[in-house]
Amino acid sequence: MKRVAVVGGGISGVAAAYQLAQQGIEFALFEATQRLGGIVETVRREGFVIECGPDSWVTEKPWARELAVELGLESEIILSNDQWRRTYLLEGGRLVPMPDGMRMMVPTQWEPVLNSSLFSEQARQSFQREYLQAEELKRSALPEGVDESVANFVRRHFGEEVTRTIAGPLLAGVFGGSVEQLSVRAVMPAFVKLEREHGSLIAALQQKRNDSSASVFTSLKIGLETLIERMAEELPPNAVGLNQTVHSIAQDSGTWHVEAAGFAGSFDAVILATPAHVTRRLLSPLHPDFDRLLAMDATSAIVIALAFSTDRARHLSIPHGFGYLVPETSPSTSHDSRPQLLACTFVNQKFAHRATEGAVLLRAFFGGETAAALLGSSDAELLSLAHERLSQVLGSVPEPDISLVRRWPLSLPQYAVGHLDRMAELNHLTSSFPGLQLVGNAYNGVGLPDLIRQGREAARRAGQA
Repeated sequence: MKRVAVVGGGISGVAAAYQLAQQGIEFALFEATQRLGGIVETVRREGFVIECGPDSWVTEKPWARELAVELGLESEIILSNDQWRRTYLLEGGRLVPMPDGMRMMVPTQWEPVLNSSLFSEQARQSFQREYLQAEELKRSALPEGVDESVANFVRRHFGEEVTRTIAGPLLAGVFGGSVEQLSVRAVMPAFVKLEREHGSLIAALQQKRNDSSASVFTSLKIGLETLIERMAEELPPNAVGLNQTVHSIAQDSGTWHVEAAGFAGSFDAVILATPAHVTRRLLSPLHPDFDRLLAMDATSAIVIALAFSTDRARHLSIPHGFGYLVPETSPSTSHDSRPQLLACTFVNQKFAHRATEGAVLLRAFFGGETAAALLGSSDAELLSLAHERLSQVLGSVPEPDISLVRRWPLSLPQYAVGHLDRMAELNHLTSSFPGLQLVGNAYNGVGLPDLIRQGREAARRAGQA
């Protein structure tokens, strides 16, 4: 009988193990920590449902919903409260709403953009100019296969102000990185395609019919960790090893040998669902090119949740919307040099069932270089800093009833310029080692649906090999 090793118990690794179990294939799942799920973690306390990592998935990608339904969770599926869908940007110490009808940095309606105080007259003119220069932009689009940074792409269309004000904070909120380094082909492939076909992104999107009633985000009432919990229930208990760090893997005559803490065994296939730097350590002894191709930057994130009971929430004034983003160059309102937040989500407004009626749940984020510098700070220091930053923006914030801090070091791999070409080369190299597969957020997508898809597809291939 075929035997498969799954290394890494984040959501892609657990999805792979779940799929193998469904197929009746023997496997062993190795997880270096004491729990499964990786950054997918839910804390349920006193009526609050607090996500410590991602809080949802993008609705239009089907794989997370399909899994939830398969696991009997269809009645738990909830959509974001998109009647509240407004995002603010911190500009000059105050929250300025992004105009309605924006798809990232591209307006699909003229009036909200032209009347918005978020943009200068020069930026408004740049939007109008982009629309009128469709043919010129189409001619100047980079050839198929040629890459550039997100910043260069956005500047070409809309100029520096829009790049800094909109593109920078939006992409930092998803990837935790800088638009100066992120690959536009890897991060915004749909916009690259629109540029080649239409030139003007505004003209292209205004031609499309947009269903403004469709909710952008989907989640689960009782939290996303439910996906992990339900999949784990389907795994044979003796197939899951927690606190088992894999030290090495090697291949010999078509057999894979895995050595972990207190374990040494042989397998027909290996699915590596580890972070890129761990995968690099494990695979570099097999071929020197693994060392080069897996040498990618990754940024860290710190999540801070503050929950306020109904009594304390009365002292809060939260604007109507999903939350706010902080552009990198946004000055601190207190004029100090301490780190600024990356973003804050108004969780109870974004999703129902996250807090009891009248209560408030906020999630604040430090990211990028700021998070890296703060990883060594105590929980008390991080809570104090986040509380102060939130008070500068939202007015005096009372002490929360519940607070928690989660540090996610090197959790956001950076899809740098040339990423897709490197991944094609990595796939070719990996294919020369039969039975080896790589899954996770370092390769082809960072969202939960993509990670679930990767894990399950890898398991299916392992079963067919």
